[in-house]
Amino acid sequence: MIIVMKPNAKQSSIDAVLNIIHSSGLDSHISTGKEITIIGVIGDKAKLKDANLEIADDVEKIVTVTESYKLSNRKFRPDNSVIKVGNTMIGGKELIIMSGPCAVEDENQVMETALAIKKAGAQILRGGAYKPRTSPYSFQGLEEDGLKLMKAAGDATGLATVCEVTSLSAIENAVKYVDMLQIGARNMQNFYLLKEAGKSGLPILLKRGLSATIDEWLNAAEYIMAEGNPNVVLCERGIRTFETATRNTLDLSAVPVIKEKSHLPIIVDPSHATGVRSYVKPLTKAAIAAGADGLMIETHPNPARALSDGPQSLTFPEFEQLCEEIRPLVQVMNKTF
Repeated sequence: MIIVMKPNAKQSSIDAVLNIIHSSGLDSHISTGKEITIIGVIGDKAKLKDANLEIADDVEKIVTVTESYKLSNRKFRPDNSVIKVGNTMIGGKELIIMSGPCAVEDENQVMETALAIKKAGAQILRGGAYKPRTSPYSFQGLEEDGLKLMKAAGDATGLATVCEVTSLSAIENAVKYVDMLQIGARNMQNFYLLKEAGKSGLPILLKRGLSATIDEWLNAAEYIMAEGNPNVVLCERGIRTFETATRNTLDLSAVPVIKEKSHLPIIVDPSHATGVRSYVKPLTKAAIAAGADGLMIETHPNPARALSDGPQSLTFPEFEQLCEEIRPLVQVMNKTF
């Protein structure tokens, strides 16, 4: 349920409505615009059936929210959310690029990558210290040692940092070293992990599940936000379809759909979506044209020797060229980079 207050409603009227909501054992979410205040009711709206909120002072109208997700719903918050990660803002006028290796391998690799992507224009260093792999025999990551290398590279370059977490212990370690936590596609509906990530206090990058619908994805975001953490950024990374030409099928339609349904920022990961280096550049441009708030692009000093996902990783010269090529398109989309 959403309660729309009249333009320039008195604060006393807003407080009176909030008092009715809270005294009924429900929670509220307030979105304040220049003229209109919107109050979202969280919980079983049946508890308000005898409250007669329709005739309360300065109430314009009451709107029923049919979707199961509330806090992530644009009806609850009409204005776009802008999420701060380190000194970087995601969801504003600036196009954000997260870049780095799929897996943190050693100190030289991480530092060399951080310096290269910083020079090209990226704002956030990504790197995997915990790697959930399809095969148990594949490289699983350096864990806390990898996190320490991420922090050192971030401190040296001024880049914000993001790393995937796969367990409560990983969260407990990661919060000491990085600026943002990533929930990977395989864990999008690991509801315990979502709750614990929400409690961490750090902004969360939530990747879309391999076969998840958009509503399921937004409900996963709801688990994080329900823990008091509104700082969620969504990441479209391709979904599983019948097509085998690419690793996954990149659903660029998710960008405008999310923009319509939710106030949360959305970025696109063309690297994991395709699994093919040569497809990353055109799909990066397509994602920008679709209105994405940012990109996640994998880079590596020597992709041929990468311990994880080398075939989809750009070399440093390729990444620098891509950053140069997208600048005119970014301007056309009324953004900066």
